[in-house]
Amino acid sequence: MGLNNCNTGKKIGFIGAGKMASAIIGGIVKSGFSPCENIFAYDINDEATKIARHTFGINCSNSIQDLANDVDVVVIATKPFVIEDVLSQLSSCCENKLVVSILAGVTTTKIENSLKNARVVRVMPNTPAFVNEGMCALCSGSYSKDCDLDFVESMLRNIGRTIRIDEKNIDIVTALSGSGPAYYYYIIDLMAKAAQKLGLDYKTCLALSAQTALGSAKMILEANKTPNELIAAVTTPGGCTAVGNEVLMKSDMADVVDKTIKDTMEKAKSLG
Repeated sequence: MGLNNCNTGKKIGFIGAGKMASAIIGGIVKSGFSPCENIFAYDINDEATKIARHTFGINCSNSIQDLANDVDVVVIATKPFVIEDVLSQLSSCCENKLVVSILAGVTTTKIENSLKNARVVRVMPNTPAFVNEGMCALCSGSYSKDCDLDFVESMLRNIGRTIRIDEKNIDIVTALSGSGPAYYYYIIDLMAKAAQKLGLDYKTCLALSAQTALGSAKMILEANKTPNELIAAVTTPGGCTAVGNEVLMKSDMADVVDKTIKDTMEKAKSLG
């Protein structure tokens, strides 16, 4: 299905106009998925709403209720700790509407219990959406339909890739792709600093490390080969890469990564 084939003129409203909401809005406006006049936003921070209006030419709503009454699709993009207040304001104006939540730790059941017959789709995005390289995992609530998932997936493909999962696994996704960018930044920085210690300036090292990470990720996604096959392809027996591989294999790196993902998952579970 093409990126923009699911949108039939639906009006989309964003509760919260922060960085992630702005990334999604920017993607759907620039791609043509939805015209700016069909997009509404409300944020308790008036400045955030004004910036979104100025940047994308969208509509600004005066309240959560006004926004919900004006749109077909409500996207909840606030901080998780204010969800109770948001749901109380939406309780009388979201019946039978499609509600999309990008909040960590807030289950579809929690939203459905507050919003009568709302068709809820939960999304776990990540920050590379800011450069249209995001990874968004989607899961459906009790009342959402296949066409709702199709719509949300089509919308989010304008900021990167999407995948559908069962909600029971979303805390794993939070640990892997939701928090994962921070861990890759750390590794990219470590590799750059290791090269810097050998005499190359840091700015050059960081560019080399980051582009190598980007290219390597693209090879995994597009080359139709496993990571082990790609490792073998770049490794000459007895050569430079083989020496580095041996250092990595003898380290405790696998244990460190296992613990990082596990502890992050446990934290995500505790939010719900």
